Amino acid sequence: MPQISVDYSSGLAGSFERRALGLAINRLAEETIDAKPGSCKTLFRQSEDLVVGSDGPVGDAQVYVEFQVFPGRTPEAKAALSEGVLALLAQHVRPAPGTRLFTAVNIADIDRESYRGGVVQG
Repeated sequence: MPQISVDYSSGLAGSFERRALGLAINRLAEETIDAKPGSCKTLFRQSEDLVVGSDGPVGDAQVYVEFQVFPGRTPEAKAALSEGVLALLAQHVRPAPGTRLFTAVNIADIDRESYRGGVVQG
């Protein structure tokens, strides 16, 4: 655990290496919120459309990272993780010339009592 989702605009597809970013995010989680090595699972999802405001220009892009973690992390550790992820996004993802890139991070606690997971070997 944690479960990490990275939603990104389709216009960014091919402009950054998802695996490299995912590995960097996972390492950061291990360092800042004491996630166990091998427990971070990062899923990338491409999103087709982004509309910003009521008159936003076409071509803007967004990367939104969401962490689902077990409770117990301090607010300071969560803030450090959020800031670190924003820095990683700035290193790995660049907007196309003339466009804007919006980035955001959210860290939410999972209900430990109801969460279940498993692994199936193929």
